[in-house]
Amino acid sequence: MTETAGTGRDAEAVSRFVESFAAQLVEAGMARMPARVFAALLSSDEGSMTSAELGEQLRISPAAVSGAVRYLAQTHMVSREREPGSRRERYRVHGNQWYEALTNREAVIKRWEGALREGVTSLGAGTPAGRRMAETLAFFEFIEAEIVEMMERWRLHREKTFGPQ
Repeated sequence: MTETAGTGRDAEAVSRFVESFAAQLVEAGMARMPARVFAALLSSDEGSMTSAELGEQLRISPAAVSGAVRYLAQTHMVSREREPGSRRERYRVHGNQWYEALTNREAVIKRWEGALREGVTSLGAGTPAGRRMAETLAFFEFIEAEIVEMMERWRLHREKTFGPQ
């Protein structure tokens, strides 16, 4: 039987989607195991699964789940939650995971900007390397400003499309 218990969904079709979407994430630069775990969480009706559930669905070890979840949590793509009255953790993907992940990148861009400013100073603004560094800095400053504006537009669009969150 290919139907997922009680959901009416075709388990094989879900598995194909998970692997296909994960492959797209890998192509975009995400590591394979975090991509598979993220796609599985995203495709689950509850948006959350335990380590055992992820391991069973993806046919991976608890260690592989743990490493993938650690990466996804660091990038704000998933969160960990304790099951009430249990020591078991559930891993949850939220509707705003892309927003959180991109907002987290803002902090990384800020750190890069600081390093690039130091590079311009160290290399000398008038040198070819210093100019290249200054152009890279200007690019990240531009991107940062665009992200801030874009995220505000997204918040408004999301509320209009899906209602208050």
